[in-house]
Parts: sequence; structure tokens; C-alpha cells
Amino acid sequence: MSEQVAAVVGGVVGGILLLVLIGIAVYLFWKKVYLKASYEELIESASPVRQDTVVTQLSSSPHPPKARTRSVPFIVPPKFNRQAWTEMINGEHVQEDSDLYITPDSGPRSSFHSLAGAYLVGTINPELYKFPEDKSETDFPEGNIGRLWFSVEYEPESERLLVSLIKARKLQSPASSCNPFVKIYLLPDERRYLQSKTKRKNLNPQFEENFVFQVSSNTLHQRTLKFCVYHVDKQKKYILLGQVTFPLKNESLSGDGKVIVWRDLEADNLEVPSEHGDLQFSLSYNGYLGRLTVVVLRAKGLKFQKEKQAFDKCGVFVKVSLMKQNQFIKAKRTTAVVGLSDLLFNETLSFKVDQLELDTTSLSLSVLQDAEEGETYSLGRVVIGPFMYTRGKELEHWNEMISKPKELVKRWHALSLSS
Repeated sequence: MSEQVAAVVGGVVGGILLLVLIGIAVYLFWKKVYLKASYEELIESASPVRQDTVVTQLSSSPHPPKARTRSVPFIVPPKFNRQAWTEMINGEHVQEDSDLYITPDSGPRSSFHSLAGAYLVGTINPELYKFPEDKSETDFPEGNIGRLWFSVEYEPESERLLVSLIKARKLQSPASSCNPFVKIYLLPDERRYLQSKTKRKNLNPQFEENFVFQVSSNTLHQRTLKFCVYHVDKQKKYILLGQVTFPLKNESLSGDGKVIVWRDLEADNLEVPSEHGDLQFSLSYNGYLGRLTVVVLRAKGLKFQKEKQAFDKCGVFVKVSLMKQNQFIKAKRTTAVVGLSDLLFNETLSFKVDQLELDTTSLSLSVLQDAEEGETYSLGRVVIGPFMYTRGKELEHWNEMISKPKELVKRWHALSLSS
């Protein structure tokens, strides 16, 4: 009995759902037909100032038409008078001035009266809006070894010299790849320098680094900025690629903002001998053994005291003296070499020096000429050591030796006749 009741209830429910679906389908069909029969009509407003109001009227509808509150702008496109076109020499066409105006349509709905005075001016020339080409990155003279960009600014209130290292281009590396960095000095102080980061495998590095030097305004124009560009090879040796010197005396650095400049790198070599000749040697210091090593390599451009015939059988040697607090400690000499132009020594001389005594130790390298009478003539000498005794390239050579322990640092030095 219960099964029969359940069947009856299920049939009633299914019938009701079917009727609902049929009703929905009939409603959707009626709505579609109803919307097709409707239309919209634009009724013009009586007022010339107010915009038109859209009134919707439904055909075959028992309800009265309802006015929409939203106003819709109704604009008639303007009409252009017939215009005469004049052909120019270059093939372009322009309109004659007498016909260059727009006639709006008659009626209160037009809103194009403000365009009645529009005139054709011409075309835009894109060349006038291009930035000028920066030829400093494209025009490189023959034999150029690189170019450096930097900016300088001085703050008189805080007495700070602000140096921005911007970039370098066209660096000439001795190896297949280049790992450049820059040391910045404020001369005449060559003991201290600021150093940039190393750029890996880049001949055109972009540095974008800022540095600060503390310098008084009274001595500012007596100082000179020096930029030394180095390459780091696989053995961690520094190779000088070129340098730039920038005297501050010729620049206006007082409150006028940054001075951005570029300079070509200059080679730091001795292709042309100095006045009294040049001596090449290497330095190395082993702190563990307390050993200071000097390798005398070559000499060139020497100015001899005797004529060539007077010392054909005599030679030239180099005497290296170890000094501590300007007191003579010990001296060693190379073998005498006979010749006039390029003299090759290639001899190693070592001295025992404690690491704590390096700040008070210096070396004097004298180039001496033998004579038949047993006398010797001085052709020049070089003093190398810490800031207490030397300046310039000699001081740089000594400081580089300290910063690279157990490594031979080689350089040329100009000879001097001063005692």
C-alpha cells in the first residue's frame, strides 16, 4: 500500500515540475515577441537650449509611454563648404584661406560653432623633436685607449668634494676580457685613495658610484683629482690601463651644481726617456720571512759622464742601499753591464726587514758608472719608501708592494741627480 502512495506522490510532483517548465518557456517566448513589437521615438524638445528627451512608446501596449529622466545629447555632424586646393611645388596641397571654415548645420542642436575659426597650420617635423646626438660616445680619435666620465661638486658649507664616477668606454685590455676598476686620488696626497667596484668582463663599464673627499675651501683650487683605471687579471695582478688628471683650479665648484666632464685616458709609460734616464725594477715583501726583495731589471736613456771611448771596457751597475730613519744599514750591488742604450741587469737583491720597521725603511737605488781610474760617477738615483721619504710614483710603487704581499710589483722610475 505504501508503494502505491509513493508512486502517486511522485507522479503529482513530476506533473507540477513539468507545468512550471512549460510556464517558464511560454513566458520567455512572450517576452521575446513583446520586445520586438516595441520601438523608440526621439521627440524634439521645444526649448532650443535644453537637450532632447528620449520618450519610449510601446506599440500594442496597454501602458502609457514613460519619459526617461536621462538626457541624451544629439549632435548633428558639421558640414564643410567646398574648398579649393592649391598644389605647391613640393607636391603637397593646401586649402585656400578664403574657404577655410566650417559651416554648422542650421538648428538649435548644433554645438560646433567654436570650430568655425579652425585653420590648417601645417605638418609636424619629427627631426625638430630629436635629442642632439652625444658624440662623446662615438667620436674616438686614433690611438685612443679609453674615455672616462665623471662629475665634480663642492659643498662649501660642509667642505666636501663630491665626486661621481659615471662610466668608461672603449677600454683597451691586454687580455681577452677586461675586469676594470678605478682608484681616485686627491693630489698631492697619494697615500690615500678611494676605489670603485670591479666590473667583470666589460670594456664599457657603467660605474655610477659616488665618493666624498674632505677638503677646505682655501686649498681646493690647489688640489688635483687623479683617476687610475686598472685591470685585474686571472692572477689577481693589477695592470694600469690609463689615467686622467683633473686640476680643480680651473673649475668653478662653488654652489653651481655638478660639473660633468669626460676625459680621454692617458698612458702611464716612459716611451720617451726622462731627463737623466729611467730605471725599471720590481719590489716584493714577504711578511712571514721578513724579507724585502728588489729585482733590478733594466735601465735606459742614461746620460753618461764620459765619452763612449772612455768606458768601452767599463760598465754600469746599480747600487741598492737599505736605509732606516735616514741611517745607512746595508748596501748591495748588481754586476756591471757594458752598453750605451738599453742595459739589462735582471738581478735579485734581498734585505732582512722586520714588518714593524717598514714605515721607517726606505731604499735608495743609485745607477753608477765605472771609470778606468777606479772612480765611479753617479748617473742618477731613485728613492722609494713610505710617505715619510717619498711622493708620487715612488710612493705608489711602495704602497702597492705592501698591499700585494709575496708578489713582484714592477714599474719604471725616472732618475734624479739630487742627493
